[in-house]
Amino acid sequence: MTPPSSSFKILRLDRVGRAFGTLAALRDLSLSVERGEFIAFLGPSGCGKSTALNCIAGLLPTSEGSIWLDERRIDTLSPEERGFGMVFQNYALFPHMSVRDNIGFGLRMRGIAKAKAAERVSAALATVRLENQAGKLPGQLSGGQQQRVAIARAIVIEPPLVLMDEPLSNLDAKLRLEMRHEIRRIHTDLGSITLYVTHDQDEALSLADRIVVLRDGAIRQIGTPEDLYQRPAQLDVADFMGFRNRIAGQLIATHGNQARLGLGETSLTGTMREPLSGSAVVAAIRPDDLVAVEAASEGLAAVVEACEYRGRHFFGAARGPGASELFFRADRRYAPGAEIRLWAEPARVLVFNRPPT
Repeated sequence: MTPPSSSFKILRLDRVGRAFGTLAALRDLSLSVERGEFIAFLGPSGCGKSTALNCIAGLLPTSEGSIWLDERRIDTLSPEERGFGMVFQNYALFPHMSVRDNIGFGLRMRGIAKAKAAERVSAALATVRLENQAGKLPGQLSGGQQQRVAIARAIVIEPPLVLMDEPLSNLDAKLRLEMRHEIRRIHTDLGSITLYVTHDQDEALSLADRIVVLRDGAIRQIGTPEDLYQRPAQLDVADFMGFRNRIAGQLIATHGNQARLGLGETSLTGTMREPLSGSAVVAAIRPDDLVAVEAASEGLAAVVEACEYRGRHFFGAARGPGASELFFRADRRYAPGAEIRLWAEPARVLVFNRPPT
């Protein structure tokens, strides 16, 4: 496929909002995306990520704010006038049309000449590697192949933006992994903007150049996958990015960016991710980073509740200080009821203000 013919450089959302009656589904959404970027909207169900995508596509009108491609305001345009490619969760293919006809449908609606349309459909088929399936009906294809048809239909119109709304959620785990690679490859080949909605942090981390984390219709953090994975700026972002262990404690002391927490009869050192406004704090730790140690003088005392093998390591659940539930990694299996110590490097322990109960 040739890159989109549009010469735009940047997509800009300026304080975009969308309300459904008294419910604000989107609030003050501001974002600039450069051509060639892959952006993932990430968050739990109901956070506003699909609403944001539909507002950009023109499928939903905005309640406030504006959307721009360079200096051209587009939120006043119809979806057809915006010319974006859309890939949906349910594929939305015409079951009675061949793969080739499904892909070429948008070109026919735009009045593209037959010879030119055929050329672009063939190029799209090559991009998604379905040249040998062109004459089949969607029902004769696997789920992964149907998703490739949906992607080809989106990109054949040579859009300035490709919008994807949880496109892999109906596929099994193996196909999801395969399609991640294909989606990223196609994005790179096109050189356009891809906006991708997902609730799966692994998808966002593996695909995106930047991730936009949403909660309750508002942006909580924007950053690279590395930023979001290693340095979440908010406790709720850390929780969504896999920091399952949340340990409440009392601030004992700080030194530079490090903080020492008191946890009953023991203590824990971590890294502050925000200014601490009081003594009530909470530490967030990934299960991968909280490890069982043999030295009895180190770490948090805990009692094992369960432990299971997952390939290279064992992972378990235990009860720690204050009866908190802790998820940990180990090099061997521990029996339920075993007394262990759990430890994490200070750089892997993120310290936040404790939210009000």
